[in-house]
Amino acid sequence: MTGDGTFDGTFDGLVLAGGRASRLGGTPKPGVVVAGATLLERALAATREARRTAVVGPDDGTSLPHAALRTREDPPFGGPVAGIDAGLRALEEHDDAAPLVLVLAVDVPRATGAVPRLRDALAGSPAADGAYLATGAGPQWLVGLYRRAPLRAALDAVRDAAGSVHGLPVRRLVARLTCVEVRDDAGLSADVDSWDDVTRLEKEGMP
Repeated sequence: MTGDGTFDGTFDGLVLAGGRASRLGGTPKPGVVVAGATLLERALAATREARRTAVVGPDDGTSLPHAALRTREDPPFGGPVAGIDAGLRALEEHDDAAPLVLVLAVDVPRATGAVPRLRDALAGSPAADGAYLATGAGPQWLVGLYRRAPLRAALDAVRDAAGSVHGLPVRRLVARLTCVEVRDDAGLSADVDSWDDVTRLEKEGMP
């Protein structure tokens, strides 16, 4: 909320693109093509309204939009919490870091349709720290919009004695936040974990 009580929907994007993709035979997920566009291109399309976007993952030579930057968790393959930490650090190096952070796993090609729903949910819940999609299978924390200050506080609270968040499960981070679940009945959080998922999503149709 702003000082006059209105909702400030300005957000930065944070795309988690550094997994091992073992079920894809080692093919890096960001470059997997679904219906004519790579997963990274689709994730960046979902963040097109962001003030700035941090892509957390290896530099594969892919060019990024002007308002995007690349960073990496240290050590690599530290899991999504480590990725969120690295991405948030990169965003906060800029004085104009947005009050909200859109956190997206790179393997969710329909995430663009989730952004307005998440923003509306957070606008209607002024006491909430964030909003994320949820399906019958459970919460989809990595398709979520979070207030930056509480997210930063939660990250700092779950660090170990050495200051690391390497390998921590996302549920431990989100457990420290008060969030709104946004029901996903449209399959917006459907992810790509295998080549069969690519085929299925292409048959179902992409926006």
